[in-house]
Amino acid sequence: MRPPAPLEAVDAVREEHVVWLDEQDRQGVFLASGRRNPRDGGVIIAVAEDRARIEEITAKDPFVTAGVCAYRVTEFTAPKAAPALDACRETL
Repeated sequence: MRPPAPLEAVDAVREEHVVWLDEQDRQGVFLASGRRNPRDGGVIIAVAEDRARIEEITAKDPFVTAGVCAYRVTEFTAPKAAPALDACRETL
């Protein structure tokens, strides 16, 4: 995720964004998330049945609906993962 808007505009929606992130965490969609350093966007590691589902979810992010951020979804196959992420492993 990269913010196309000034950080002041992003910060104005941050609280709603965090509530949305928390909901995705509770549903088991997001495995990890956080801002990039330097503060020019963020990264989310997510798992879902397909790319379309991730795009549907990210389209509802308050950052997106407020027009302050846009997502770039990058798919990858994870044949290796920490034991805590066994459910997310895929075979090549």
